[in-house]
Amino acid sequence: MASKTTTSTMPALPLPAGHWTLDPFHSAVGFTIRHLGISKVRGQFGRFEADLTVGDALDGCAVTATVALDSIETGNADRDAHVIGPDMLDVTNRPAMTFRSTRIDGDGDDWTMEGDLTIGEVSRSVTFDVEFGGVELSTVDGRRHAGFEAKGEIRRSDFGLGFGLPVLGDAIKIQLDMQFIEPE
Repeated sequence: MASKTTTSTMPALPLPAGHWTLDPFHSAVGFTIRHLGISKVRGQFGRFEADLTVGDALDGCAVTATVALDSIETGNADRDAHVIGPDMLDVTNRPAMTFRSTRIDGDGDDWTMEGDLTIGEVSRSVTFDVEFGGVELSTVDGRRHAGFEAKGEIRRSDFGLGFGLPVLGDAIKIQLDMQFIEPE
């Protein structure tokens, strides 16, 4: 009886190993939510941190991020004040949203990142489709920068944030534009 041999190939990592730091001046955390089911409200968060650890193999790679929920910006100060208040995000009790990757997979320009997203005391698994934008040398700091775009979707009700349904949609589309700086 012939035995079947399987080979597993790990994709080549496009970045050298090490701790890559966030370039906050060239990064953004944005979102889109439907209002009345007929239009979209777009916004972003002004304060956030993220870390990228690149290992020698994919299982040694990790992303963590923290977003200050009171830094929401939708272009309307009154709406933002209402959203961070006690009947919506309640930032006094839920000041931050955190993410910790649990699995990164892919090759070339297209990747998938799975992880745990936590808002307040509720954590849920979320998956982001990640596009690797490449690596370029910055003439400003003389270091290489890597760019990524990640897109995913969550449901507010999964995190106990079902306020305002159906005036505000349940689904929130998240878009991350991140730039990280190579370790020295």
